[in-house]
Amino acid sequence: MLDPVIYEVNRAGKIVWSWAASRHLEEFGFTPSELALLKSTSAQDYLHFNDMEALGPNHWEKSGDNRFAADNILISSRNANFIAIISRKTGKIVWRLGPNFAPIRQPYGGWFNHKVPFPVDRFSGQHDAIMIPEGLPGAGDILLFDDEGEGGYPPATMPMIAGSRVLEIDPVKREVVWQYTGTKSSFFSPFISSAQRLPNGNTLIDEGIDGRFFQVTPQGKIAWEYVSPFARSGGGSATISGIVYRIQAVPYSWAPLAGSHSQIPVHAPALEKFHIAPEKN
Repeated sequence: MLDPVIYEVNRAGKIVWSWAASRHLEEFGFTPSELALLKSTSAQDYLHFNDMEALGPNHWEKSGDNRFAADNILISSRNANFIAIISRKTGKIVWRLGPNFAPIRQPYGGWFNHKVPFPVDRFSGQHDAIMIPEGLPGAGDILLFDDEGEGGYPPATMPMIAGSRVLEIDPVKREVVWQYTGTKSSFFSPFISSAQRLPNGNTLIDEGIDGRFFQVTPQGKIAWEYVSPFARSGGGSATISGIVYRIQAVPYSWAPLAGSHSQIPVHAPALEKFHIAPEKN
């Protein structure tokens, strides 16, 4: 079995703190029947942690909520459909969402048409759960890419037409306060992928299965888009695509020679006039 284990290593290479998931299975919120399924699974990577980050300074801790202490650790279990916070002091789970959610009435057209805010209704196969850092819009909320991929004990029921979502979650109210959604024909990555809040309030999204990167405004409008031209196979499939696990925006000043770069605005062409000239022999 592949047991998720976290190590903290000092500069001298010495392990100064460690934590193993197998010692905390009863803290993850499984019912007895779900825990029995988990313990009898044939999957070696039975929890598959795909993210682990210290929370960092946040207004929840400053207001006295020690569950969100800056050195506590946010984890994400892709194969069991939960995210949780580990106390750095005790090793106990002090906050959790999933693997089970209170049922809520689905809006007409499917769950992805919920109007915010609404209680967290589900996520499945999620990636890149992070607490939005101080100084950014939405600071203190948790942002995650809800793949809507297969995961869970038992596996979560997959929606018929809904695609992936990016969710911004108030961790105290346990409510979705912002989301970006699509249908399977417009926005869907059943594995990998990421989302990052930017200083201007936009959200940078990696639709990982196709290597499609785009920024959306708080209103859900696509402000920038790029598709990776570097194709390879991945995700357990022989299919060739532009698969990219995760992307990260960095400040413009971070790039080498940034001071000598010039910035030229790019304007989208009128679609009715846009065409690609045929190749010449």
